[in-house]
Amino acid sequence: MNSRDGILAIDAGSSSTRAAIVTADGLVSCLHRRPLRTHYARSGVVEQDAALIWQQTLAACRASLQQARQKGLRVRAIGLCNQRASAVVWDTVSGEPLAPALSWQDSRHAAELAALAPHWDQRLRPRLGRPVGSRSPYLWAAHLLRHQPRVARAWAQGRLGFGGIDTWLLWQLSGRRLLATSATNATACNAYVLDAHAYALDWLEALGFPAGLLPTLCQDADDYGRSDAAVLGAALPIRACAGDQLAAAIGQGCLEPGQALCQHGTGSFIDVLVGPRVALAPADSTAEASVVVTARRQNGVSHFALESYTASTGAALTWACQRLRWFPDAGQLLALAASVSSAGGVSFLPALAGMQSPQRQPAARAALQGLSLATGRAEVAHALVEGIAQSVTACVSASADTAGLPVSRIMSGGTLASSDLLLQLQADLSGVTTCRTHQSAHASLRGIAFLAGSHGLLWDDLPQACARTRLQAVFKPRIDFAERACRRARWQARLCAELDHVRQENTR
Repeated sequence: MNSRDGILAIDAGSSSTRAAIVTADGLVSCLHRRPLRTHYARSGVVEQDAALIWQQTLAACRASLQQARQKGLRVRAIGLCNQRASAVVWDTVSGEPLAPALSWQDSRHAAELAALAPHWDQRLRPRLGRPVGSRSPYLWAAHLLRHQPRVARAWAQGRLGFGGIDTWLLWQLSGRRLLATSATNATACNAYVLDAHAYALDWLEALGFPAGLLPTLCQDADDYGRSDAAVLGAALPIRACAGDQLAAAIGQGCLEPGQALCQHGTGSFIDVLVGPRVALAPADSTAEASVVVTARRQNGVSHFALESYTASTGAALTWACQRLRWFPDAGQLLALAASVSSAGGVSFLPALAGMQSPQRQPAARAALQGLSLATGRAEVAHALVEGIAQSVTACVSASADTAGLPVSRIMSGGTLASSDLLLQLQADLSGVTTCRTHQSAHASLRGIAFLAGSHGLLWDDLPQACARTRLQAVFKPRIDFAERACRRARWQARLCAELDHVRQENTR
């Protein structure tokens, strides 16, 4: 192992795209970030500019490679991770996107999918590990094929490309040659048969999506060809592609059953690892908070996790700072939240983009409650942070109950994981020790590099790679069972009040 060798790691997220070099000692260097924009056209419609995603990704990669050359680092391969369940349609001849990219936060087709749920939920849960849900890139594309002449024309002429952000970027990096997706990315798009590593063609037909438009299914650790030197400036083997959350799990050292990852970004995703064999939810299951996902697939073997998430956690802090201008920035919000011992009775429900746990309710809205004349900005800030911790706790609890597996430790990563207050609240409310690793904000970059280089390129296997991950801080629960139960019950009561309100609105 040569510490001067490294992997070009790419993380194309929702708010930014990043590139860095992860060296054989597991350290992230030559990091470059380029911002991305999200457009909220109307309620439920969330979009991004696919061309900008590619332009910013390319710029970040070129900058990282240039800095690596200046430092004398030898880049051996590329690993790509990305936001999941987003989608792009484009002209494969001109390279032009034919519609704004669909964001994973988009719920415009929730009502149409809900109408399909009574018939399809029971058929999909045992195969896909999840019900119909409230979003579908395939249904979105089917609508474009029917209603957008440019998209229909490109399809008729055999020049239509479709796929997630991974497919879009792989196609660009490979010099417009490769149309592929990985297991972890396909899982999130909700038409992937977990134990068969195949598409659910009957479900896609019901959505009106043509099978001929599907990208090729690959493993997360696989041979994705080489980058085009004319595009990237270097011809490098592309050896891994994975959803950002699952790459972060690897980067945090989560490989064994019972370990859990909480990755804080635009939203907060929680994955509880359950191993290479998982009992899929029975057809008549009523559990809604957790879904089964492929945590990673390599060497022909899939490892699974139970996943739940809350869609607007980091986004909630951005909303409070940029949209409402209550705080100068997220860093000062977090510092102000830590300056008081409690929220003073104020509670926050982070459902700005609908609710996922304890049940899926796209129509749910965020709530800031318990305000009084004694409430100050510090109490509001503390409530925002505690609302995120409460939501994470609800997700961890739901996944642990579904798996029938105790959670031994929560590894927290992402930008918000820098907050000691947030991680201590997670530990207190969940009753589970919570840890932050060194360079935790870069866990996804580290993990996708580990996956790309763990077949003898830089490391012999994943355990050897993950041994490079170092703990920075450990947060143990500080409150007793009674206080924990009381605080969780109060928050759950306010959550249930919002769900009751939505049900009443739906019956009018």
